Amino acid sequence: MLELRPGCECCDRDLPPGSREALICTFECTFCADCAAQVLGGICPNCAGELVRRPVRPEAALARHPASTVRVFNPACGSRQTG
Repeated sequence: MLELRPGCECCDRDLPPGSREALICTFECTFCADCAAQVLGGICPNCAGELVRRPVRPEAALARHPASTVRVFNPACGSRQTG
């Protein structure tokens, strides 16, 4: 089950569980659409994986399986690009 991390690792923008602006890689590194496109070029700076839109968990499932509250923030993410 996805963690649904609460914010962008690059700019720390809030990305609530229902946000369609959240993108993730296969390791669930999480970025906002702006950083993913403009800073990272659609590639995760941590694993070099593709960033894709994070699915939205339905409200009923979210009540039983809440989103993570743990924030990962690294303002230097754009300078750590792999590849």
